Amino acid sequence: MRRDNNTPAVSIDYNIAQLLKQPMGAGRARTINVPLRHDVRGLDPGLDPVDPLVATLKLVRTKSGVLLTLDGSTSLRVPCSRCLDPVVVPVTLKFEEEFLQTVDVATGFPLGPSEDDPSLLIDRHHDLHLADIIREYLLMAVPMYSLCREDCRGLCQICGHNLNQGPCGHSGRPSDDRWSSLKSLLDK
Repeated sequence: MRRDNNTPAVSIDYNIAQLLKQPMGAGRARTINVPLRHDVRGLDPGLDPVDPLVATLKLVRTKSGVLLTLDGSTSLRVPCSRCLDPVVVPVTLKFEEEFLQTVDVATGFPLGPSEDDPSLLIDRHHDLHLADIIREYLLMAVPMYSLCREDCRGLCQICGHNLNQGPCGHSGRPSDDRWSSLKSLLDK
């Protein structure tokens, strides 16, 4: 795994070979506290993880792999929907996915090609790689409309000035020349 200059890489990978040797219904649970900044590569550049992901993982052996249940939360810094200033929003992740085996744990033989999502496959070393699936659910959990404050005034439509910092000197909305003929009717 790549490393940043000053910080060690963090992994959201778990070897589940022992669980795969157990009968169906066997399970494990663990709590994770993972800093996402180094884990979730490909995260939208507008999203900046502020807090680590604190979650409970439950792993249950199924006929064809492992059922993962994750229940956790974190905070992200996202742009305000009106003025684009950064806003810290809490995000809750709650999902359940089945990861499928690609290699038989007892014999080491491949189990055949799979048409399933590659991020939901257990690799040949019996490792679960959770960074991709966490990234996907994290992106879906971000609120579509985040405000820095309830009375956010947004940006000036003409010059782009942040109106929360005071007026910019433009009055009203920019004029659209396509409507000038109709506007002349209102002026009469």
